[in-house]
Amino acid sequence: MRITPPLVALLCAAGLAVEASAQSQPSLAEVAQKEAERRKTVKAPTKVYTNADLVKSGLLTTGAAAPAGASSSAASGQAGTATAPEGQPAPAAEAAAGGAEPPASAEPTKGEAYWRKRITDARSRLRENQVLADALQSRINALTTDFVNRDDPIQREAIAAQRREALAELDRKTRQIDEGRKAIADIEEEARRSGVPPGWLR
Repeated sequence: MRITPPLVALLCAAGLAVEASAQSQPSLAEVAQKEAERRKTVKAPTKVYTNADLVKSGLLTTGAAAPAGASSSAASGQAGTATAPEGQPAPAAEAAAGGAEPPASAEPTKGEAYWRKRITDARSRLRENQVLADALQSRINALTTDFVNRDDPIQREAIAAQRREALAELDRKTRQIDEGRKAIADIEEEARRSGVPPGWLR
């Protein structure tokens, strides 16, 4: 085969191109070395810590977990909420937070029925004590008459003992009658100061 000068020039150019291409393409070993060096320079992923992580570790309390830049409107919205001293419950505030009404007062409503019942009970007790006192007085009178008409000393002593017991019971009932009258007067005075209509106490 005869090689002409143009063919020689073409072959030389092709050889130079192949050599340049081989030089421009890195070998597999070079690629692996560069990748290893790149991995050394890459930092490990940084873990992001949240408030929940800090609370679990004990570095942060739940009260401090609220954002420092909380809006003033949230604070002003809680300004009207009733608070209680530390260690003491706040029933009204808890009831409002839970949507429940506060417990009703144990004091009964002082309406007409309340005043009528109160004055009626007091008057009934007074009348009962007066009836018993009248019965005791009648018994004392009868025992006194019987005592005078008895000649037997033993019978007179027995009658005298019964009379003393009746007198002691009458004295106790008399004190109860005085207390009942005072109780009625106190109820009427309390009702007057409370502005209760007089018809409620009749």
